[in-house]
Amino acid sequence: MTKVAPKGRPKAKTPYKRYFDGQKDTETGDGDLKHVKVFSKNRQNFTGDFISMLNKTKKPRPQKAPAKPTKEELEARPKKNPIPKETLDKYSRGEQVQPKGVKTRHFKQQQTRKEVYLEYATEQAARTELLLQETAGQLDADEGETTAEFRQSQIAENVDIQSSAKHFNLNMEFGPYQMRYTKNGRHLLLGGRRGHVAAFDWVTKRLHCEFNVMESVEDVQWLHVPTMYAVAQKSWVYFYDKKGTELHCIKRLNRVNRLDFLPYHFLLAAGNSAGYASWLDVSIGELVGNFNTGLGDIRMLRHNPRNGVLCIGGGRGVVSMWSPKVREPLAKLLCHSTAMTALAVDPKGQHLVTAGLDRAVKVWDIRMLVHDKPLTHFQLRLPANELDVSQRGMLALSQGTYLETYSDLLSGGGSGDGTRLPYIRQRCDAFVHGLRFCPYEDVLGVATAKGFQSLLVPGSGEPNFDAMEDNPYETSKQRREHEVHALLEKIPPDLITLDPQEITGVDAPTLQEKIDAKRKLFHLKAPRINMKTRHKMKGRGGTAKAARNKQIVKDAKRKEFIAEVREAKKNVIKQHTTDEVGAKGKPKTKAPRSVLDRFKPKPLKKQKT
Repeated sequence: MTKVAPKGRPKAKTPYKRYFDGQKDTETGDGDLKHVKVFSKNRQNFTGDFISMLNKTKKPRPQKAPAKPTKEELEARPKKNPIPKETLDKYSRGEQVQPKGVKTRHFKQQQTRKEVYLEYATEQAARTELLLQETAGQLDADEGETTAEFRQSQIAENVDIQSSAKHFNLNMEFGPYQMRYTKNGRHLLLGGRRGHVAAFDWVTKRLHCEFNVMESVEDVQWLHVPTMYAVAQKSWVYFYDKKGTELHCIKRLNRVNRLDFLPYHFLLAAGNSAGYASWLDVSIGELVGNFNTGLGDIRMLRHNPRNGVLCIGGGRGVVSMWSPKVREPLAKLLCHSTAMTALAVDPKGQHLVTAGLDRAVKVWDIRMLVHDKPLTHFQLRLPANELDVSQRGMLALSQGTYLETYSDLLSGGGSGDGTRLPYIRQRCDAFVHGLRFCPYEDVLGVATAKGFQSLLVPGSGEPNFDAMEDNPYETSKQRREHEVHALLEKIPPDLITLDPQEITGVDAPTLQEKIDAKRKLFHLKAPRINMKTRHKMKGRGGTAKAARNKQIVKDAKRKEFIAEVREAKKNVIKQHTTDEVGAKGKPKTKAPRSVLDRFKPKPLKKQKT
């Protein structure tokens, strides 16, 4: 039905038609009109293309988990290459800890999980060995030649420009000199006997500081960062910063001849002319050890990097090993029948190299001090006055102005033995007073009476460095971070022992200690009781009454002590009999009756009233 307009109301007028309503104009002929879309004012003059925003796409529905691969598919997948057992042993962190002795289930699972992580880390470290592309190269002589014939000028001409720049000489007038490289091998410190001290970056030849202390300098040593170093001067030891500013004066370290630094313990070790060995903790500024070794003037001092033990050579051919918390030597090793002239410890802490006036150089295994014979022997024409071992096991020794290096520490030979020629020979322009291999570089630094020489020794340094341990290219920010981490991981001096793995063991009493403890129970004496009576007024007490009260208390304490000893001895005998039970469950021997009677307490004497 259609609605009809009510009567009496006029009809609504139709709206006026606009020009775009599509009506045809028959008069003019313009009939087909198109709709025109009117835009806003800010878009009317725009002539470009508008991009319409798409609606947000709906999230895809979660798909079903893929089915587990079958056994055939697993076998068809490519497998990882197996790792050789030698490589795994190289990066292994020791035997696994068995969770059998762990009490709670939580800690058992935690220990098992930790072993899985360690095994994975060992495997990953072994696989990343392929990334260590740098190899330690050595000189190879042609047929009919030897490497000992090569001179430094010839080696510098045949290497790259960067390596040839590492060969240089410094002529100075305040010698003889002592020298030290930093732990990362980037900076060099020189100290002359006449007071000259210089520190610089020897790779870029950039000088940090240079000054004269106006008194004699015995030795120099870098500290835990390349911005601080110690100088053993005539009377005391001084600390300086990178710019040559004096930081501290350690007056407790007086008349020091030799300095050494333990980086993981933050200990500065010193030996003076009176025979005192001292250890200074540079992180807190306190002496953790200072006592007389009885060895006289200390001129040979090196520390073992493996366990931190200090090796001191004496005039009787004996090397003694010291710890800051023990006033007696941990071990003594008779190395030579004559006085010693030099000693050195390899960077791995496995071998000790000694030289004496008998013109012999001997290599000892300091992990097995039971053996009284050296591993190898070098016989020289003259006594060696300086020794050092490189990271790759090369041995450098000096005989006055004559210098020799051997490619293998355990090869043996020497200038007195014509069968084994040295790796490189070099004659210096003055007497050699100190030599050190530069870490992570094929460079040997030689300090002479007239200055310093940097010699090229191909194959002496470790080519691949661990940036988390020693980074030759570290920035100042990395150096600060490394210093903080090193302080947090600092090893206390109490842990310096011959066997660094001793802390991982359980301190269980030995059989002899158990026997001695049992024997002490049979020879115990009652403790002495000191009783002080209370002072009373006149007429309230007397000396006789006070003595009687005192004796009563002593007898009561003595009875208690006897009862405790009797109970302890019964437990000892009970344990002794149970330990000797045979296979049938019967004791093989019984405790004698006289022993049991011995435990009975003596009767107390009655006090006279």
